[in-house]
Order: sequence, then structure tokens, then C-alpha cells
Amino acid sequence: MPDYTRSLGFSFLEGTKLSLRDLFRDREEIAPAEPFKRYPGARRHGLPRPRPPRADLFEVLARRRSERIYAPTPLRLEELSVLLWAACGVTARAGRYLLRTAPSAGALYPVETYLAVHRVEGLEPGLYHLELREWVLEELRRGDFRADLKEAALGQGFCATAAVVFVWSVIPRRTMSKYGSRGVRYLFLDTAHIAQNLLLAAEALGLAACPVGAFLDDELNELFGLDGVEETAVYLVTVGRPGR
Repeated sequence: MPDYTRSLGFSFLEGTKLSLRDLFRDREEIAPAEPFKRYPGARRHGLPRPRPPRADLFEVLARRRSERIYAPTPLRLEELSVLLWAACGVTARAGRYLLRTAPSAGALYPVETYLAVHRVEGLEPGLYHLELREWVLEELRRGDFRADLKEAALGQGFCATAAVVFVWSVIPRRTMSKYGSRGVRYLFLDTAHIAQNLLLAAEALGLAACPVGAFLDDELNELFGLDGVEETAVYLVTVGRPGR
């Protein structure tokens, strides 16, 4: 049986451990990346001001389950705005930093939010990017990409039947320029914070949601026009109205 300690995963954990000696060594020199991403030529769709419902946090935590069966009824744009705000909305400013609903190592926020919209009132089906500062969606490609998304997600059919699929990418330089290779750990932690916020918000809204980590990286990156080097997809969450 293959030895865990010889695996690539173990090598990563060992190679990114932090010790007191590391604090006094020269760090890896990694150039930073821009803190925000924009698509200047994209058509922009304004989002409504988020109006979250009243909900008891502990009841929502107890009810949350991954749901993969969705009704064909579309989401409202107002609901989508609340979901986006819960995931990564701006809640305060600290100097040049825009603080958000989810924590991020060093307030560097390496995660970008994309959407595959299938059924949302007020939006044409297609692929979108969230422009956080102006609270707008940038339209990347218009059309029906359900089959492409399902194929990229290893044939998981609920990725095509959901009303919308959240796709998160990371821009590693934003975090690694400060934390070096150790920062790779933080990329996934940051994304998980965002995803859990979204899952709880979906439950509070009476919606169904399911996180997805199994997908073909190159195919998903290609679908959203990501190069897989400077920016790469790392996580998905499907959302829709409960189908049962």
C-alpha cells in the first residue's frame, strides 16, 4: 500500500510548515498582484442593495444540509444579491483595505467570485464576474453553459439543474507575496470561509445549496477564461430552489 508520507499532499504539508527559525529567514520573493480584478469592456449589471432576512444563526446551522435536487423556478435578483453579500460583501474599510463578511489572511482577499447563471430573474443565462467595489456583475459570456459546467464537474448533473453556480478562483500572488508558500494554505482557508457564509445564507433564504470540490481544473478554467497559473478555480457551490 502506498505510504502517505511519500505522497504529494504530505510533501506540501511538510514543505509549508512554519517554525520559529522561519521567522528569521529571508522570505521567498514573490511579486504581488493587483488587489481587485475588473473586466473593463464587459457589460455591467447592477445588483440590488442586499436586504438580508432575519434569521437565527444557530437554527440555520442546525438545518444546513447539502442539497442536490433543484426546482426549475428561478431565483430573484434580490436573492442573488443577498447571497453574494453574505459570501464576500464589504462591511467596513480599514485604510486601503475593504473588510468583508468573510475573513482573509492579512486582509489580502485572493478569492474572485464568478457565476454561471442558469435561472435568475433579470439576468440572461451566462457567465459573470462580481465587481465588488461597485457591486455589479460583469458579463463575460452570454449563453447556456449548463452542459459545459456539468462536463467540467465530472458529470455531476446538479451543476446543470441549479439556478446558479458560484465559482471561486484564487489569485495566489495576492497572498503568497506576503506569506510565501505557506500562503497556499491560506488560499483554501479563505475560500472555505466564503463558501460557508454562502451555504448558511442560502439556508436562511429557504434555498438549497451544495458545495463541489470535484472538477476538471483545466476545463473549468478554460470555461471562465482563467489561465490556471496566475488565477485558477478552486471551489464551486450550486444554489437553487428546493426540488423536494
